[in-house]
Amino acid sequence: MPEQMTLNKPEQIALNDGSAIPQLGLGVWQVDPAITAQVVGWGIQAGYRLIDTAEGYQNEEGVGQAIRTAGVPKGELFITSKLRNGGHQRDAALRAFDETMSKLGIEQLDLFLIHWPVPSQGKYVEAWKALVELRQAGRIKSIGVSNFNLDHLERIIGETGVTPAVNQIELHPRFQQRDIREFHMRHNIRIESWSPLGSGRLLKDPTLEGIARKHRKSVAQVMIRWHLQQGLIVIPKSIHQDRIAANFDVFDFELEAEDIKTIRGMDSPDGRNGPNPATAAFLF
Repeated sequence: MPEQMTLNKPEQIALNDGSAIPQLGLGVWQVDPAITAQVVGWGIQAGYRLIDTAEGYQNEEGVGQAIRTAGVPKGELFITSKLRNGGHQRDAALRAFDETMSKLGIEQLDLFLIHWPVPSQGKYVEAWKALVELRQAGRIKSIGVSNFNLDHLERIIGETGVTPAVNQIELHPRFQQRDIREFHMRHNIRIESWSPLGSGRLLKDPTLEGIARKHRKSVAQVMIRWHLQQGLIVIPKSIHQDRIAANFDVFDFELEAEDIKTIRGMDSPDGRNGPNPATAAFLF
C-alpha cells in the first residue's frame, strides 16, 4: 500500500542523524544563474522550504540572494548543496565548501552531498572524510551523497563507519531503482529523487496521462505524488512560476493502489536518462 501523507504540506522526513528534511523541494539544476534568485523566490512563495543546488550548477549565489530576500526566516528553510567532482581531495573539498558558504551567505548548511563518486578518480572516500570533518566542526547539519551505487556506499561506510543520511539518485517511473531500495532501507539512508519527471520525457506518456485525467491533475503532479507515496524525497525543477506552484499543489489527492500498480509496470532497466555512476568520469 502507498504510504499515507498529511495533506496540505510536505511531510518532514526523519534522517538517520536526528535531523529532518522536507519531503518535497525545489531543484535548480540547469536554472540560469541570472534568474535563479527569482525562481527560488517563486518557490518559497509557493510553499517550498527545501532548496537543492550544487557547486556545479553555478547558481549558488542566486539561491543565497533568494534566501536573503524571501521574507522567510532561514531556520524555516532547508538548503542543500553538493561538492564538485574536481574537489574530492581533502583540502580542495574544504576550500570548495568555504566558497559554497560564501555564495549562499549562510553560517551552517543543512545538507551537503558528494555530487558524483567518480570511481575512476578514486578519491570519493577522501571526500567523504572531509564531509565528516565539516559536520563534526558544526558547519553542516547533515551529510550525504549523490549518484552513489551500492559498492560506493558500502566502501565509505566500511572505511569510515559513517553512513550517509541521503543518497540523491536518478529515479522516476521509467527508472524506479527498486533493486537498491532494500539496501537503503536497511541502512536508514533516505533516497532523494533527481530527474523525478524523467527529465520531462514522461510528461506526454499515455499511461500517466490516463491516471492524470482520472484525478483531474497534471502528469507532473501525478509523478510527484507517486514519489511522495513511495516515501521518496523529491525535488522537481521548473523555471515557470505557474508550474512551480502546480508542482507543489499535490496534497489534495492520493493515487490509488491500482495507479501505483500501473506505474510500477512502467519500470525499465534501460530507463536511465543521465550518466551511469559506475562510469561517469567528468570533472567540474
